[in-house]
Amino acid sequence: MSELNLPILDLSLLDQGPESAARFRDELRTATRDVGFFYLTGTGISPDLEARLLRAAKDFFALPEAEKLAIENVTSPHFRGYTRVGGELTQGRVDWREQIDIGPEREAIWAPTPGGSPRRDSDAGSGRRDDPDGPGYNRLVGPNLWPAAQPELQDVVGEWHDHLTGIARKLLRAWALSLGAEEEYFDRHFGDPQTLIKIVRYPGKDDPTPQQGVGAHKDSGFLTLLWVEPGKGGLQVLRDGEWVDAPPVPGAFVVNIGELLEYATQGYLTATNHRVISPKFPDERISVPFFFNPALDAVLPIIDLPAEFAAEARGVSQDPANPIHATYGENALKSRLRAHPDVAERWHPDLVAARAAS
Repeated sequence: MSELNLPILDLSLLDQGPESAARFRDELRTATRDVGFFYLTGTGISPDLEARLLRAAKDFFALPEAEKLAIENVTSPHFRGYTRVGGELTQGRVDWREQIDIGPEREAIWAPTPGGSPRRDSDAGSGRRDDPDGPGYNRLVGPNLWPAAQPELQDVVGEWHDHLTGIARKLLRAWALSLGAEEEYFDRHFGDPQTLIKIVRYPGKDDPTPQQGVGAHKDSGFLTLLWVEPGKGGLQVLRDGEWVDAPPVPGAFVVNIGELLEYATQGYLTATNHRVISPKFPDERISVPFFFNPALDAVLPIIDLPAEFAAEARGVSQDPANPIHATYGENALKSRLRAHPDVAERWHPDLVAARAAS
């Protein structure tokens, strides 16, 4: 542990021979067992790509309001597009941020009309595959919404996505080996990954008390790689019952595991609560979390841990208000419906009603 509140791991150790790779895997297992968070260096991401991503993010948020609202997420049944400041909730409270959500670019397999009634094939047109009887998480599959005034955003996001997917896959294989499984264990069970990129701006607040940029929560999926604008703090991680700062480290991502990896290891690895405190006005903060998760219909089996690791498994955290499902899509849908009630009410009132009755 350094002077920072989180451990620092160097991904390039995996390419420096068997002993260095084994050391990295031990450090990875320890960090995600004891903390659930760590800094990751040695990823090979170029400063030029980081600079282009930051420039594209700032350019997007500087667009006229009408341009951003033209792709507002309430127009997307798949929870894609722009969310205005105050448009997302965590733990039922408003998050003080604006963002654009970008997922896998796929054809919709569920096409409702506002109010939640599935469209018939004759209404959908262009070969859409409506399946009103399919699992609710099918509704998350669909196209992204891109700003017409900024075509370059799609290019830089695509490049960022490809680089981070490669980093995430290296981490999956390192985790598998560190837990006593075969290297391809997670690859075999992941299917076609369900990624999500959020480009987020936290505007400054002049309130005398800290404000909720994003409220305390655990990520619902498997793995998160967070890039933060250099020099901009605000991220806090819950350690030993206290909130500790996790400022950005030059050239490093902040990495954390989600509830699905905690479930797969039965609590041997731990998902950790974290939050973001809004900056003080006139400052602002840009961050770009990348969520790397299995296919929506993937069910990750519980890993058969070596005896010495299994003896340290603490069991999965139990929260009646936040159940952890074995199928990733159920976790993803739960999070989307809860975070964006306006989208849920417009497009998915049947799901909202069903969950309220359960």
